[in-house]
Amino acid sequence: MPDTARKGTWPRVAFGDVVRLSKERCSDPLGTGIERYVGLEHIEPNDLKIRRWGNVADGTTFTSAFHTGQVLFGKRRAYQRKVAVAGFSGVCSGDIYVLEPANDRLLPELLPFLCQTEDFFEHAVGTSAGSLSPRTNWKQLAVYEFALPPLKEQRRIVEALQGAHRQSLCLQQLCEATRVLYESTAVQLFSGHTDRGVKPSEWKPSAWNCAVLEELVVADAPICYGIVQVGDFDPDGVPTLAINNLSGDFDEGVHKTAPRIEMKYGRSRVSPNDILVSVKATIGEIAIVPPKFSGNISRDLARIRIRDAKVGRRFFYHLYRSPNYRRYIQTLVVGSTRAELSIAALRSAEVPFPSTEEQDRISDELNAIEACIAMAEERQEMARDLLRAATSQLLQHQE
Repeated sequence: MPDTARKGTWPRVAFGDVVRLSKERCSDPLGTGIERYVGLEHIEPNDLKIRRWGNVADGTTFTSAFHTGQVLFGKRRAYQRKVAVAGFSGVCSGDIYVLEPANDRLLPELLPFLCQTEDFFEHAVGTSAGSLSPRTNWKQLAVYEFALPPLKEQRRIVEALQGAHRQSLCLQQLCEATRVLYESTAVQLFSGHTDRGVKPSEWKPSAWNCAVLEELVVADAPICYGIVQVGDFDPDGVPTLAINNLSGDFDEGVHKTAPRIEMKYGRSRVSPNDILVSVKATIGEIAIVPPKFSGNISRDLARIRIRDAKVGRRFFYHLYRSPNYRRYIQTLVVGSTRAELSIAALRSAEVPFPSTEEQDRISDELNAIEACIAMAEERQEMARDLLRAATSQLLQHQE
């Protein structure tokens, strides 16, 4: 294990003394055989591996060249923590710095971990300029100071951090595998033996019934969207959910609307077990309101209060998330600039369903897989937290 007890004896150096900013350019990537480009959107926060990219043949204006082993650091919105090690050569956005060791005082394998320390991110964010799209600049990054371990100690630190990183990657692969299992199982459970079209009535199992969604909701609670303009945050206001809250705990990050505004939208107030779906911009998100929540929704969401007589809430939740049904919902979406699923289209959406016993069986099977996904994601987040803590513990200077 690394010996950090003598960390106070490590010499302090400036980032620019041991790291070089590559300024290599490639004005004709396609002509020089480069196949891939990387934008900020292709780098995931806290993930050192580049898993997505664009094809140069499809067109790109990027000219900053990078090569295998170099470190890509997102200089725009540095708080997003976008750092990755290039596993291939390509060109990247001008909002990405291409970094490499400037000399043999710093091991190349240690550089990406150095760029992930809390001290480094705090420096990058603190020196960023701009309000809407803050960017840090190289001159500011170059003056960042840190304690540089001896090369022997660097090798030990790299070995320890790479082990923690491999564990995080394995758990990420487990998350991806369980998500694939969920999707493939949903396709099998909700589809008939033949796939003859997009509408559920065309691909559902032949023995299943089919009804429009409007027929399945509580009579005095029609499907509707929420508050058109929620206004400024009012600490004494009514909790009002937005799209980003559907994947959260319905507590943190929830907007509060002033009572004088919310009182005009009594029709869209939600109760525990109501179903909420996104109907603007990001289409396809869905959640079931937990028992503890009481409040309203924004214009970007629609409330669906299903009667249990024919279709169970969990069954509808899993149906809505299934690949075939998501594809069907997309055919109901209108708008090219800002996508929208109208309330009229949602009310007339087809909903296939079997007997209640079959619904329970399907829900139980998918609930079990969903629980595995949640467990894998929790373990992955714990592994990432451990890696971040270990990185800072081993590399950050302690007074």
